[in-house]
Amino acid sequence: MNTCSLFSLLSLLLFSRADALYANALLNCVFTSTNDVVYLGQLFINKVLWGEYNSTVGKYVGFTEKGRQIAEEVNKNPSFLKQEKKNLEKCKTHVPVAMEILSKAVEPSVRLRAFDATDSKHPRMLVCSAYNFYPKQINVRWLRNGKEVTSDVTSTEELPNGNWLYQMHSYLEMTPRAGEKIACMVEHASFQKPKLYEWDPICESDRTKIAVGTAVLLLGIVFLVAGLFCYLRNPHGRQLVLTQPAS
Repeated sequence: MNTCSLFSLLSLLLFSRADALYANALLNCVFTSTNDVVYLGQLFINKVLWGEYNSTVGKYVGFTEKGRQIAEEVNKNPSFLKQEKKNLEKCKTHVPVAMEILSKAVEPSVRLRAFDATDSKHPRMLVCSAYNFYPKQINVRWLRNGKEVTSDVTSTEELPNGNWLYQMHSYLEMTPRAGEKIACMVEHASFQKPKLYEWDPICESDRTKIAVGTAVLLLGIVFLVAGLFCYLRNPHGRQLVLTQPAS
């Protein structure tokens, strides 16, 4: 998008303020559909909104005393207003592309984990995490033996990743019981129907054993290599002492 008019106006603002510390210009295409598009060009000095161009108004409007003075002068210049009308047309050109991207749902990646709980009446905590999904709306619920669990459950809000995608986390404090089935159920626009993710304590225990076994194996290899190195240096097991010949 061409920003000549906004940055020209920003230059006027900066030169008009000898004590300016921070200035920026924001260009916004605000839309609810391809037929409802508003272009906003906003100017800030020291984090204060001095003025803006609003395509629905068709001119610059100042919000501070100095901003109003400059807006009055700028509105007399046809080239500024002509450029901002071009920016509105560019907004309208790009909105259909944005609408197409935003209309596609992105399926969440779901992970179910268990931790030892601290400061809780329950020894364990399950965490059901949904990553990288769009749109923002998502519903995560806990089931015990097919029935919804509402107590000892806490959840975060949908947290933006900064790339149009979101993540959220739901926590269940619990005391494991033999034979029970715990699952988190995720509902999202990218699913044709809700998906269940069951917690398997046996697999989790096996993963822990594998991790411990791998650590022990690596430690054994270290000792084996160290012992072999020592043997190669001194195969007969005798201590080697270097002495200086007597003169």
